[in-house]
This record gives sequence, structure tokens and C-alpha cells, in this order.
Amino acid sequence: MRDRDGLRRFLFERYPIRGHLVRVDAAWRALIEHRDYPVPVRDALGEAVAATLLLAGTIKFDGVLSLQLQGDGPMPLLLAQCTSGFGVRGLARFEEALGGDAIGGDARRADPGTAPRLDALVGAGHLTVTLESEDQSRRYQGVVPIGGARLADSLQGYFENSEQLPTRLWLFADENGASGMLLQKLPGSPGVEPGEADDLEDAWRRAQLLGDTLTHAEMRSLADREILRRLFHEDDLRLFDAAPVYFRCRCSRGRVGNMLHALGEEETRAVLAERGEVEVRCDFCNRAYRFDAVDVAEIFRGTSAGGVSVH
Repeated sequence: MRDRDGLRRFLFERYPIRGHLVRVDAAWRALIEHRDYPVPVRDALGEAVAATLLLAGTIKFDGVLSLQLQGDGPMPLLLAQCTSGFGVRGLARFEEALGGDAIGGDARRADPGTAPRLDALVGAGHLTVTLESEDQSRRYQGVVPIGGARLADSLQGYFENSEQLPTRLWLFADENGASGMLLQKLPGSPGVEPGEADDLEDAWRRAQLLGDTLTHAEMRSLADREILRRLFHEDDLRLFDAAPVYFRCRCSRGRVGNMLHALGEEETRAVLAERGEVEVRCDFCNRAYRFDAVDVAEIFRGTSAGGVSVH
């Protein structure tokens, strides 16, 4: 039986190469439960969610890692976020007219396992990876142009341009889940002999070629151990216990109150006068927060003030 909703790390015993496998099943279905995304948009978001988890697994941090795509195409915005505890959420914006002419195929009836062309969906734009501490005191951001037909292609450019460790990703998504694998070449030991360095380069190239044989069907049906045995049966691997992955939206009534305070009293009261209440619906989880006249008065007495939260 295949593994579910988890991130699993593994190491090559003979070479400084590490990897991660990720599966997002129930968490993925919860994430898109209230959304009606066209298939290519849905699958692009699923790949982004898997990628965000894989990236988060490579670093130690206490905060939020965000992967954002912005462009001028029929899907102008895609955002996936992962906490240091592997809680994920995400959303995508797309034009209502998104259809066959926009992406080279029927957007709502494409085969679920078919990868969307990211460059056609997003258009000319950029990919941004942001790492922010929980208290928002520290922030790192890397930006690269959108390049290639797959999200993995743009992420390849991100790793190459940011001078980080050599990294490859394989990403998959459909209506039932998102999954992926990451391989990363770690710094070699000091004093490595030339022959050993060549051996490491050969092992790194071979690992990538074997990774290229990984299929969506295998990720949907095989357990982690079976996948690694199939791919790397000639190598000794150390496999670690899986860390659980779950859907987590960080919206709250307090955060929405802060947003209304930043919006301004005049505009908030105008909405209240027109509709009898102010309703704000979370873009990530679709939860509705309602504020009546008493709530609005309380917000602008300063009890909920404290700035706008961008999370």
C-alpha cells in the first residue's frame, strides 16, 4: 500500500546525495474542496504545493515558506505556502474565460495526469521563493523568471541562479493528490581525491537519470520503499520515518479584523451600511468571517488594531 500525507527523507550512504519523497492526499483534497479549478490550474497548484513541501524539507526554519508565480497569462497568480511543521495551503487566480485557446487544450477536461504548460498558463512573469520567520523579523527572497513548460523547470532555474546546492525535482498532481521527489547534491568532504570527485559526479548524473524514469502512476500506487528500491536498487539508502503533512489555513477572526482596520473606518462602515454586515471570506479555505455593527465599532476602538497581516 502506498504512503499518504507525509514527507520522507532519505540519504545515499556512499555519496553526499540526499532526497525527499512527498505525498499530499487528504490534505490536498481539503485544500481544493471549495474550489472549482480548471484541470491545468488545479494540477499546477498541486505541483506547487508538493514543491513547497520538498523545499521546506531541505532547510531548518521556524516560519513560512512561500512559492509564488505571477505573470500576464490566463493564470496570473499562484501561491503555495508551507509552515516549518509541514502545514500547507494554497490558491490560484485564473481568468474565467480560461479555455482551450488559452493553454492549448480543453482546460476543464484535460487528462488528470497531464502536466500543464506553466509558461502558457502564467505567461511572462516570475517565480518567487520567500522564507519568513514566524515573528516576521527575518525574510529571505529569491526571484527568477518563469521558464519552461513545467514548474520543475523554473525551480531548476531558481536553484542555479541562487547558487544553492544542485537540486532536481519531479512533481505530479491530479484531483486525488499531489506528490513529488527531490534529489540534492550535498557539499563533498574536504580533501576529496580527483578520482573520488569524478565518482561523485557520475553518481549524481546517474541519480538524476534514474529520477527521470519516475512516473505519476508509480507515485500514485507504490509505497516509498518500493519506489526507492525500483529507482536506486544498486545504491545503499538510509530511509527515515515520514513527517506528517496536513492542510492548515492560518486565517483567524483577529487577522481579518486587522485587515478591516487597515482598510479604514469610512470604507468598512460604508459596506456595513449597505449590507447590514461586513463579510470577509478567506481566499485559502473559503471560511466566512462576519462582522456586525458592534464588531465594527470594537475594531475601530483599537481592540483589534495592530497592523495588517500578510499571512
